[in-house]
Amino acid sequence: MIVTPEDERSVAYAVKDAVGSAQPLEISGGGTKLGYGRPVQAASNLSMRRLSGITLYEPSELVIAARAGTPLAEVEARLKQQGQRLPFDPPRLTHLFGGDPGRSSIGAVVACNLSGPRRVHAGAARDSLIGVRFVNGRGETVKSGGRVMKNVTGLDLVKLMSGAFGTLGVLTEVTFKVLPAPETEATLVFDDLHDEAAVVCLSAGLGSPWEVTAAAHLPANGADPACTLLRLEGFESQMLYRGKALADALRDYGTPQVLRGEDSAARWAAIGEVEPLGQLDHRAVWKLSTSADRAPGIAAALRERLDARLFFDWGGGLIWLAVPAEADAGASVIRAALGAAGGHATLVSAPAEICAAVDVFQPQPDSVMRLTRALKDTFDPERILNPGRMYAGV
Repeated sequence: MIVTPEDERSVAYAVKDAVGSAQPLEISGGGTKLGYGRPVQAASNLSMRRLSGITLYEPSELVIAARAGTPLAEVEARLKQQGQRLPFDPPRLTHLFGGDPGRSSIGAVVACNLSGPRRVHAGAARDSLIGVRFVNGRGETVKSGGRVMKNVTGLDLVKLMSGAFGTLGVLTEVTFKVLPAPETEATLVFDDLHDEAAVVCLSAGLGSPWEVTAAAHLPANGADPACTLLRLEGFESQMLYRGKALADALRDYGTPQVLRGEDSAARWAAIGEVEPLGQLDHRAVWKLSTSADRAPGIAAALRERLDARLFFDWGGGLIWLAVPAEADAGASVIRAALGAAGGHATLVSAPAEICAAVDVFQPQPDSVMRLTRALKDTFDPERILNPGRMYAGV
């Protein structure tokens, strides 16, 4: 059964009814990320798609608020009218999950903490999130944060709700700090670098004074040569000077091609949607976080033991990895490689039977798991909201 409340009060009633009947709820927005995480055993789906609309927009204050079911495209279009944007390149991930990209909701961006290539420069979705409203597992409405950035003492509920995958509360409204959109952009593309040299190149670019806003490396794939990409954004009058200065600083890595304007934007949009992994039929997709200097070694170890396709984003700190969707989808090999080098792995996309059988999210130490369970006990003691989405029994 699908429950589609029209307002926050109806969300609270729906949760209270679920508590009273001891019937867990699966939470969704546009329904495009239901494959992200472990399968949820729930009697009903609580859909936020009718809780839609921008509730506050103050361009001069760089603040926007919207109900959780508002399509991401609607928020971005409204910001574009005023020459502004969300800072963190939110992806739709329809290359992984399918569905209509136009249905991807702003609530899912927060719940899954979805951040694209600009995350290496501007921070994650949670870093731009300044306010939330949600209904907890008791059916109580909670408001945290506001319309300005400020220091927080105690438990920061705004940051806590971002990346909780709906396990602690049903988001009903979210508020973001936004930024002016750049006039244009340009991307330097270096060809044929091996992984180690490419990551050093990316690190040098990110450490330069020329304000690189995205940095990725796509290893050679069949007839396609390896390419290493660094993006600059700003005023048109700056691009030629900054691009030349960055190319000069990185001259040891060759003479780059330059993608400009829409060609640059299209390339980064494809990277954000993980399209460099190619066709993903019968493939499971992992997201590996590690330090950039260790990423090439991890990639080499995984290639030795798995039929792996991969590429590097966030300057090498993020590895997107596709492996055959068989057995444990390489979980034991992947986590062993990361355990030796440091980092963590999330199984982003795989058949439901694999997601139910392996740890989708990085296993937590016992002490951290106790805190995780305590938070669930506080916010959702009856295990009504997305039970088991992140960890079994939570």
